[in-house]
Amino acid sequence: MLNCKTMKKLYIAILVFWQATAAFGQQEDQFTQFMYYKLGFNPAYAGSQDGATVTALIRNQWLGIKGAPETQLLTFNMPLFNSTVGVGASIQRHTIGATTRLTAETAYSYRIRLGRGTLGIGLQGSIRYIQVDYDQVDATQPKETDSAIPVGVQSRYVPNFGAGLYYSNNRFYIGLAVPRLLENSIDLADQGGTLSKEVQHLYGMGGLLFDAGDNLQIQPQLLLKYVKGAPFDADINVNLIFADAFTAGVSYRLGGSKRNGIGESLALIVGAQVSESFLLGVSYDLTLSELRDFNSGSVEGVIRYNIGGRSQGKEFVNPRFF
Repeated sequence: MLNCKTMKKLYIAILVFWQATAAFGQQEDQFTQFMYYKLGFNPAYAGSQDGATVTALIRNQWLGIKGAPETQLLTFNMPLFNSTVGVGASIQRHTIGATTRLTAETAYSYRIRLGRGTLGIGLQGSIRYIQVDYDQVDATQPKETDSAIPVGVQSRYVPNFGAGLYYSNNRFYIGLAVPRLLENSIDLADQGGTLSKEVQHLYGMGGLLFDAGDNLQIQPQLLLKYVKGAPFDADINVNLIFADAFTAGVSYRLGGSKRNGIGESLALIVGAQVSESFLLGVSYDLTLSELRDFNSGSVEGVIRYNIGGRSQGKEFVNPRFF
């Protein structure tokens, strides 16, 4: 008979596998503070801010579950040639269980004045290194007795490219992008045929800014995620901006499982422009799916540095993310 500890591990494994199956095709990472990482979802965002900007973000998902997803990333983007061109780059490390994925991306955006705002037309190139260390995996029988059980480290490089559109002014933004257009094989064992591959992810994003007083603004934002054959997913966020320097808001993420139907998570986000150049942000996700019984939520931290500090004569590089 299985003991309680073994049953708990087995139940968690079943839940993780079941949720991954329910979200078939959703291969890309999720970020509660997606408003700080638009470049990763849409290359046309490059150059949208007034100056060169560096952003670092760390996410630990499902605290308390061994092997749960962890992500670290660093991005840079800046406008060139009187803001008619934007360029950007990012590096990212993502781990889950015995799998490590390293991604390097570059982005180019040609920016056109359109009406009261600017339309960016973006292209992206990327390369991924995917590695699985099977020595970290426990087998139900000795590995040396079954040649079908992989051993050691297997890896693969996967190049890709994408495209996007992004329009913004000082009151709203909207964007649409497919960061990876090629459906490359990501099989680690070269045995002929294709068992798994990258799939196209279509992202739509938008946000509005409303004045609610002399020192208060309200900004609802939305990130839509669609993959053919997978359930529709979305992040819905509402932030309050105080004195053009402090933010506080809540986010709700669809998904989770079909069984409970209440979504994947509910999050609290706070941020502060602590100096003319530095913005800090943190978020905490409360898990709503069945995994809530086995983890303490998810956390993210972000640091954004704007080279040059002041933006168009303003006291702060404000946290509106346009």
